[in-house]
Amino acid sequence: MDGSDEARPVDLNADVGESFGRWELGDDERLLPHLTSANVACGFHAGDPATLRRTVAVAARLGVSVGAQVGYNDLAGFGRRFIDVSPEDLAADVLYQLGALDALARAAGSKVAYLKPHGALYHAVTTHPEQADAVVAAVLDFGRVPILGFPGSVLLERAAAAGLPVVAEGFADRAYGSDGRLVPRSEPGAVLTSPRQVAEQALALVEAGEVASLCIHGDSPGAPALAAAVRAALAEAGLTVAPFA
Repeated sequence: MDGSDEARPVDLNADVGESFGRWELGDDERLLPHLTSANVACGFHAGDPATLRRTVAVAARLGVSVGAQVGYNDLAGFGRRFIDVSPEDLAADVLYQLGALDALARAAGSKVAYLKPHGALYHAVTTHPEQADAVVAAVLDFGRVPILGFPGSVLLERAAAAGLPVVAEGFADRAYGSDGRLVPRSEPGAVLTSPRQVAEQALALVEAGEVASLCIHGDSPGAPALAAAVRAALAEAGLTVAPFA
């Protein structure tokens, strides 16, 4: 890589805090040390208050940036079902999630440093202007934190137009279709599980120059090993890994 690549930091984010009560999802304890940013559930699609408080406390201790991963009010569906909620209700839902997680983070000596939509909401705001505007409105009311999202999405376009910092991300552990979008999870091969394959895709995404952050899904099989492989590949390529917020 040339000098410009070496000088550009890369962020590594993952979804965490998605356990609920006695139901455990992911291995946050082993995953968080490899991250620079943590997309923490906010209780709507996953995560109970005690789980979220423990998660942000660990992130604060490790120096990992805390992001609010906001979603539809859909615990039963893990936030992966589209809900045609009104813009007014969605803006209130997003602001509520931001505020709740921020309170827990501040109690741990940290704060909510950015927002990233989860699941069906993430996909909806790539093309749905009304819901994208609702998310932007909530962030403006909360405190103008950066928004992390899909490159070229309506959400990032509307957020930038509103004067918000925006960060484009790529998915190291998800397959992309020929149209540049993620292959639906329902299709074979949509989720990448080989550490070598995930690390290679991470480097390809960075080299393409369109993303500043790489995502590993916390509920992917062997997520800690995948994150470790990505960190090692980035270091070997001479890239600095650091949070964007």
